[in-house]
Amino acid sequence: MYVKDVLVQNQVGLHARPATFFIQKANEYKSSIWVEKEERRVNAKSLLGVLSLGIVGGTTIKVIADGSDEKDAVDSLVKLVQSGFTE
Repeated sequence: MYVKDVLVQNQVGLHARPATFFIQKANEYKSSIWVEKEERRVNAKSLLGVLSLGIVGGTTIKVIADGSDEKDAVDSLVKLVQSGFTE
């Protein structure tokens, strides 16, 4: 299992369009991937799950992966979040 914390940079957080980019990236990996905010953990490959966390800009989240490509998965998702989803 591989875990990293990341601060959500963009103003709107993980809503609609940014969440879609996040989920598409998560689905590129074989590992099981989760997003955690304040003790609530959801499947990072589920749009409804990610949106249900209500992640806004300035929130720190955990990206967690478990599987054969866990490190690559977490590192690329953290990089995507840090980029502000190119907004």
